[in-house]
Amino acid sequence: MEREEDVKVGANKFSERHALGTGAESEKPEYKEAPPAPLFEPGELKSWSFYRAGIAEFVATFLFLYITILTVMGVNRSPSKCSSVGIQGIAWSFGGMIFALVYCTAGISGGHINPAVTFGLFLARKLSLTRAVFYMVMQCLGAICGAGVVKGFEGNARFEMYKGGANMVNHGYSKGDGLGAEIVGTFVLVYTVFSATDAKRNARDSHVPILAATIPITGTGINPARSLGAAIIFNRDHAWNDQWIFWVGPFVGAALAAVYHQIVIRAIPFKSRP
Repeated sequence: MEREEDVKVGANKFSERHALGTGAESEKPEYKEAPPAPLFEPGELKSWSFYRAGIAEFVATFLFLYITILTVMGVNRSPSKCSSVGIQGIAWSFGGMIFALVYCTAGISGGHINPAVTFGLFLARKLSLTRAVFYMVMQCLGAICGAGVVKGFEGNARFEMYKGGANMVNHGYSKGDGLGAEIVGTFVLVYTVFSATDAKRNARDSHVPILAATIPITGTGINPARSLGAAIIFNRDHAWNDQWIFWVGPFVGAALAAVYHQIVIRAIPFKSRP
C-alpha cells in the first residue's frame, strides 16, 4: 500500500511540459533584461580579474593562430587537397579550436578570441569600452605571437613559400567579393554568439555555423586579429593590400549582427521601461 508521501513525490517528480507558444508557457516568470554595461568603467583597471581576462584572451588567440596557421600551411604544402585534410580539415581546425578555447576561457573572459566578436558585444552594451579595447589589443598581440612561433618552427623559406597562412583575396575574386564574404561570414559567426549567450533563450535553438564556403574567396578571415597576426609575420605587399577587407568586413558584419539581434530579435528598444 502506497504512502501519501510517496504519491506526492511521484506526482511532482516530473514537471509538466507545454508546447512552445501556448498560453501555459507564459506561466513562467518573465525574464528581466540585464542593465547595459557602462561605457567607461575605470574601476576595472584596479581589478585582477580584468587583467586575468586579458591574459586569457591573449593565450587563447595565441593557440588559435598557432594551430590554424599550421593547418593551413600543411594543406598548402600538399600537392593536392585530396592528399591533405583539405578545405574541410581547415574548417574543422578553426571550428574545433574555437570550440575548445571558448569552453576553456568562457568563464574567465567570455571567450571572445576575436575583435569582431568583442566589437559586436560592445555595441550591444555587453561590456565596457575599457574592456573591449583591452581585449582587442591582447587578441592582436596573441595572434602576432602565435604566427611568429609558427614561422620560427617552419623557417623563413617554407613560411614564405606557403604564404604564412595570411588572408588575402584569392585569384578570380574581386575585392568586393572578399568584402561581402567577410561581412556575411562574420554576421553568421557573431549572430551565433549572440544566440548562444542569450540568457532568455538558454541557447536552446542556437547552432554552430559551417563557414567553409568562404575559404576559397578569402581564406575565411572573419577575425581581424587572425588576419593581422599572419600579415605582420608574413609581411608581404599582397597580404597588406587586402588587409583592410579583413577589418572592415568583420566589423560591419559584427555591427549588423548586433543590430539584428538586439533590435529585431529581442526588440529591446521597443520594450516598455518600468
